[in-house]
Formats: sequence, structure tokens, C-alpha cells
Amino acid sequence: MLSALTKIRLNALVVVTTGVGFLVAVPSSTQWMLLLWTLAGTAASAASASMFNQLIESRRDGLMRRTEMRPLPRQHIGKPLVFGMGVVLGYAGWATLMWSVGWIPAALATANIVLYALVYTPLKPLTSMNTLVGAVCGAVPPLVGWTAAAGSFAPGGWVLAGILFVWQLPHFMALAWMYRDDYARGGFVMLPQLDPTGRITAQTMVLTSLILVPLSLMATMYGVAGWWFAVASLILGVWMSRESFCFLRERTDARARRVFFASITYLPLLLFILVLDRGAVSPEVGARGAPIQLDSR
Repeated sequence: MLSALTKIRLNALVVVTTGVGFLVAVPSSTQWMLLLWTLAGTAASAASASMFNQLIESRRDGLMRRTEMRPLPRQHIGKPLVFGMGVVLGYAGWATLMWSVGWIPAALATANIVLYALVYTPLKPLTSMNTLVGAVCGAVPPLVGWTAAAGSFAPGGWVLAGILFVWQLPHFMALAWMYRDDYARGGFVMLPQLDPTGRITAQTMVLTSLILVPLSLMATMYGVAGWWFAVASLILGVWMSRESFCFLRERTDARARRVFFASITYLPLLLFILVLDRGAVSPEVGARGAPIQLDSR
């Protein structure tokens, strides 16, 4: 029950991207205890956001086949208890980051709870633009990790956040196409529902997949990663773009599933190679990623 309320599989990605942001921010020396506190605070904040999200969407979740078995629609747990747990976890996340890591990561993680629960969630039944807001929420965790390690923002951190933001768009569009009837049943407004032929959805997937190619290469340009990462990101980006283009030509659930599979393969591989090949290719390149001075300590 707790794993469902906290969306443990989804929030595992939040924790991982936070950790990657931390590791690549200061590749020369890793403060492992600081990393542990950062991950703990982020995990608590992400769990809090998930609980508030499910509180607001409990009725709609009960109408959808993919979410009808969640604890709240099945009344396996009361709403007051879930609300209390969400508040406690949100406070625990803020306190852990604030007192053990820094005020910038704490502010980012807490603001993300508010954005996810009070902006993204209410927008889902109103406009398909909710996807962009949701993508912002997914882009924040690497910045939490980056500022936790470096104590400040830097161009490299924004590049990493940008990759996460853009990646979510073809990833979610593929998912929304496959489950378009289910989303309609729950009363959520997603682009595939407004685009019966799937052409605009597919064009969006192709465009955002293509953007991932130069955006990922910027990680090498700003001293976040080396040449091996540049080559790998190029190969992965071309593969992702190819699958999206195939969906544009043949807009079927099977093709959308291939894009979705490509997306969930692309990101773990990209992040793994980024951690292995983190650091600037030369001191001159590394200087481009000099931090924007805003001390979080």
C-alpha cells in the first residue's frame, strides 16, 4: 500500500536523477554522507507530492483501469491519514535538506511539491498544457542534486535539467497515446484526446526527440561530460528520433509502445554513461560551467 501511495517506481527515477545531478556537479570529489542526506530529503519530498496528487485525483483514479486499484479509490486507507502522511513527509524532506544540505535544494524540493500538487494536478482535467508543467516537475530533481553538491547553480546543471524536461515529452506522449481512452474515462485532458489522428502528437514526439540530440551534446560543451558521453548521447538520440518518426508514419499503439520502450531505455543508459564519463574534457571546457554564485550553505 505504501509503495502505491508514494509511487515508488516513479519516484525511484526522481531519486536517481537527483543522485546523478549530485555526482556530475563536482566530479572530482564526492561527499557521500551529503549525497545520502540529499537523496533521503528528495525521496521524502517526492513521496509527499505523490500522496497529495492521489488525494486530489482519487475519484478520477477510480474511473481509470490503470489506477483503479490504488489504495484511495479502493478505500483501503482514509484520506485524513494520507493527508497527514503527506504533510509529515513534506516537512521531513524540507527539514532534512534545509539543515543537512542547504537552503537551495530545500527550496527546490518543497517548491516542486507545491508545483506538482497544486498546479500540475489541477491542470490535468483542464488543459493538455499540464504536460509541460509536469515536465518542469521532472526537471527539478537534478537541480536539487546539483545545488546540493556544488552549493550553487551552473549552466551544466541547467543542461541536465533541460534533458530531463525534454525527455519527458516524447516519453509521456507515447504513454498518453496508448492510454488515451483510459485518460478520457478519467476526465483528464491530454493531447492525444484532442488529436484523434495522432498527427500533432507524433510531430511533437519527433521534434522533442530531435531536440534531445543537441541538448545532450551541450553537456560535453559545458564540461559536464566527456567525448564518450557525446558519442553515446548522439547514438541514443538518433535511435529515439527514429522511433518517433516511425510513429509519425504509422500512428498505432504498437509504434507508440516502441517509442515508450525507447524512452525508458534511453534515459537510464544516458545517465549511466554520464556518471561514468562525468567531468570536463579539458580545463577550458570546464570553465564554461562556472557556477552562478548563490551560496546554499
